[in-house]
Amino acid sequence: VYIKIKEMLKKRIKANIGLLKTWNGGYQSLSHLMNNETKSIHFETLEKMCNLFDCEIGEIITFRDVTKG
Repeated sequence: VYIKIKEMLKKRIKANIGLLKTWNGGYQSLSHLMNNETKSIHFETLEKMCNLFDCEIGEIITFRDVTKG
């Protein structure tokens, strides 16, 4: 599973500022999400990101098969 926060932020400058203002999870958790170093994500967090980016969950999360080169 790959979380595309960095890609979404590059497309939407306002969202970048909004994310920093509204993020309640702390910098470390945001950093883990942005670098795909997290093991889980709360539905509430997904909902916040979808509202911020005005998108659907499938635009934020994708599946990448890491076993294939």
